[in-house]
Amino acid sequence: MNRAKHRKSVARRAREHLGAPPHAVAHHRRGIALQFFKFRAAGLSALAAFFAVLGPGLLAGLSDDDPAGITTYSVLGADHGYQLLWIIPASTILLVQFHLIAVRIGAATGKGFVGAIRDYWGRGWGYCAAIGLLFANFGTICAEYAGISAAGSLVGIPSWISAPVSGILICLMVVLGSFHKVERVLLVVSSTLALYIVDGILAEPDWEQVWHYSIVPHMPTNQLGWIAIAAALGTTLAPWGLAFIQSYAVDKKITVANLKWERVDVVIGSVLTGVIGLAIAVACAATLNRAGIHIEDARDAAEALRPLAGSFATILFGAGLLGASLLAAAIVPLATSYSIAEGVGAPASLDLDSHHFQLFYAAFIGLTVAAVSVVSIPGLPLIPLIYLSQVVNAVMLPLHVIALVLLANDPAIMGDARTGKWSVIFGWISIVLILACIGALVFSV
Repeated sequence: MNRAKHRKSVARRAREHLGAPPHAVAHHRRGIALQFFKFRAAGLSALAAFFAVLGPGLLAGLSDDDPAGITTYSVLGADHGYQLLWIIPASTILLVQFHLIAVRIGAATGKGFVGAIRDYWGRGWGYCAAIGLLFANFGTICAEYAGISAAGSLVGIPSWISAPVSGILICLMVVLGSFHKVERVLLVVSSTLALYIVDGILAEPDWEQVWHYSIVPHMPTNQLGWIAIAAALGTTLAPWGLAFIQSYAVDKKITVANLKWERVDVVIGSVLTGVIGLAIAVACAATLNRAGIHIEDARDAAEALRPLAGSFATILFGAGLLGASLLAAAIVPLATSYSIAEGVGAPASLDLDSHHFQLFYAAFIGLTVAAVSVVSIPGLPLIPLIYLSQVVNAVMLPLHVIALVLLANDPAIMGDARTGKWSVIFGWISIVLILACIGALVFSV
């Protein structure tokens, strides 16, 4: 007991000596926070400083290109050709903007999104935010494992094998691995999404039209077009992604002093997300739309590409689908587990002691088991569940971004790190645009 107290005392004195903020250490035993803090405080090169904060922006951005996102971008290109490509760059700009706000709030407060809501507006609103994200995210988690099953089925692996095995491996990684190890695995998996860029090139699109329709907005001419725009906006700027990046930045111990380099991480992650989404839509526009083929999900897109773009393009599309599904199958339950733990005031970190019960890990395992069970049921129609979750996401998105803008502009919460006047103005302009897209969809029904 005395030895344990001595270790805690040494860790506390080390933190005080380094000047680490109160939220800079999640779990003393593994010391991941101090490791990152020393690395950033040592005055190393700009490249070293950047690599020290790399992760939240890249993972939060690329995980938006999940099976639901791949399906959305595929349908956008297959059904509407190049006409609506502009919504992807536009959504990417909003993604950069609100991811930067979320990271800033996390760095200044040491709280995830639901934790900040709980502290600012009270426990009742914290519970509501956690329950809303749980309800909206579960269908998305099912979509991730459906994507794993779809990718497995392309090579003859049934869903009752691919989904459970993937769920077990992901749970073992998250529960038994430290923050640093989990992050490295996720960053490696995220690199597979670059395969979609190759797919877009192999499709041999009309690059002049791609450039024109990506820059110049063309409004939809029917209800399906407005649905495609709303879906693209919702899948790119997903509420769970906004919640994840804030909580994950806190878990990584990002502070206000690190925001200079974390902005680079956010911009890179968001731009890559937009480029990959654009590549998927372009590949389908140049092949499926030209051939008049309609698709329902990402697996349909992969199979339909075979006769039009060759077997190699199909393999790349399937491999990208598997990588995207595995990445998001870890990220979305993590985002939800952060929210649940923050909502009830429990510890939320990948560096918690896994040898004792932790609500954070229990929530992650419970969500994974439930999603795998749903996906493994033979013949169960997943589309209504996934569709309902996306509808809830669309409803929650304006509420989420409004809360972010209010929190980021409050000096009582943010102190000197509060956002400036122009950031607030652009924030409200973006919110109006989001509401206009959703309103246009509603009135087009």
